[in-house]
Amino acid sequence: MQRMAAYHVADATDAIKLDAMENPWRLPGALQAELAQRLAALAINRYPSGNTYTALKQAIARHDVLDGIDGLVLGNGSDELISLLCQLVAQPGATIMAPAPSFVMYEMGARLAGVGFVPVPLRPDFSLDREAMLQAIETHRPALVFLAYPNNPTGNLFDADDVRAILQATDGLVVLDEAYAPFAGGASWLSQLQAWPNLAVMRTCSKWGLAGARIGYLASAPAWAAQLDKIRPPYNISVLDAETACFAFQHHADFDQQTQALCTERQTLVQRLQALLGPQGLSHVYPTAANFVLVRLAGGQGDGAGPSRATRVAAAMRAAGVLIKDASRMHPALAECLRLTVGAPEENEAMLQALAAALDAVPAASAGQVDGASRTADANGRANAERTSS
Repeated sequence: MQRMAAYHVADATDAIKLDAMENPWRLPGALQAELAQRLAALAINRYPSGNTYTALKQAIARHDVLDGIDGLVLGNGSDELISLLCQLVAQPGATIMAPAPSFVMYEMGARLAGVGFVPVPLRPDFSLDREAMLQAIETHRPALVFLAYPNNPTGNLFDADDVRAILQATDGLVVLDEAYAPFAGGASWLSQLQAWPNLAVMRTCSKWGLAGARIGYLASAPAWAAQLDKIRPPYNISVLDAETACFAFQHHADFDQQTQALCTERQTLVQRLQALLGPQGLSHVYPTAANFVLVRLAGGQGDGAGPSRATRVAAAMRAAGVLIKDASRMHPALAECLRLTVGAPEENEAMLQALAAALDAVPAASAGQVDGASRTADANGRANAERTSS
């Protein structure tokens, strides 16, 4: 426990906040007033009732076209559901598996539950390595497999045949984390729940507009949901958050419009980022089905003696008032990578200007420096992988 690092939430005071994949737009004024009236009428002196959760589950089932609510479990964001899932399978010798790099909370949840965690490296293009995943499943027999769909922080959708192969290979629970489903063009596994008894689909309201309300949910076969509900805290969703979510689902057309606007902005942002490709700019702009874009900087690492180019560029952007995610710190495979949230048009413009200025201010290293630093990074990456798997 003492060797673990806390999940860091950056200070966004006076900054354009493009590090956490949030919806940049607040509710329209009329909806703010209507929501305020509904929240003011709640009996906040009372604990949430069973009806509080039933009403929210029914709203979710209608929105996601689910067959009833028996297989739904509510969480205080998807983070709590990840923690509960890890607790659910925790027993001596149990193993949890996920591709790497992926959402950091999968490994953190496993560690906190005292369960072994097996990261299976993605291919260099961040696609699933089907053979490696199937071999790891055969070797470790995981009780739980997490697959982010689309993946965070890479943004890509895994091949559906690869996902089916994993579902077929294990009798453990396979959780498809669809946090970014609203931006994925309809790609989802919700319709496959009845076909796969060991499939669960996890979603959150955070990315499409309710990050502050902390509502996550998991849909699965009722047998899995019943076991998970046994360890769920009885009042894990406040009446304020539940009512806010019900209200948002009733007005989801407004959020859908914002989602579509962000998808349009994503396309524009990708095109603008591709214009920065070059020996002193970016080396890769990765495909994305989420509301963020992963980029890799050209000529990074330098002599390996100090911070990476990505870290220095991120710091320069922060100094210019734009907060993005330095993904290079997250995993060796993400060396020199930055994760850029898609924001409102004016936010994206400010981010692009700050990025271009930072790339100019932090020049790429020479080829010789990069080769030497790459060897150091490879050695550090192998060492980190060995520590992770031990």
